[in-house]
Amino acid sequence: MAIRNPADLKDLAATGRRLMALDLGSKTIGLALSDTRHMLATPLETIKRTKFTADAARLRALIAVHDVAALVIGLPVAMDGSEGPRCQSVRQFAANLLGVIDLPLAFWDERFSTLGAERPMKEAEMSHRRRGELIDKLAAAYILQGALDRIAASDPPA
Repeated sequence: MAIRNPADLKDLAATGRRLMALDLGSKTIGLALSDTRHMLATPLETIKRTKFTADAARLRALIAVHDVAALVIGLPVAMDGSEGPRCQSVRQFAANLLGVIDLPLAFWDERFSTLGAERPMKEAEMSHRRRGELIDKLAAAYILQGALDRIAASDPPA
């Protein structure tokens, strides 16, 4: 089931279950997990992409192990807000994934995720090689944190 508004995941995700974000690249998939209270995103791992069936099997296994209730997938929207071929590719991957994984799914605009994830690493003078090893899962955490903040902002004041 695709969800347009990430704030809608609040009602769909069972209390105590995590959200998982995916940062889809052509060669890798960066993954991040929320805590069970949906407040904090943490990088999980980077999967080297192979065939869809193998990628989906790895995702299914991680979803089961981490008790994931819903997915957030970064959507590579262009700076002008338009959707190009990369967005089509991500949407197709999501549609295929929904064919084998029955979870709510939301897309999140990831325009600044790589930049946001890479900036602190550059400021820490981390080597280019080390940044390359971490960037995908950190970008996924950046995507997920944005969605979690949006979900929290949708809460009515206490």
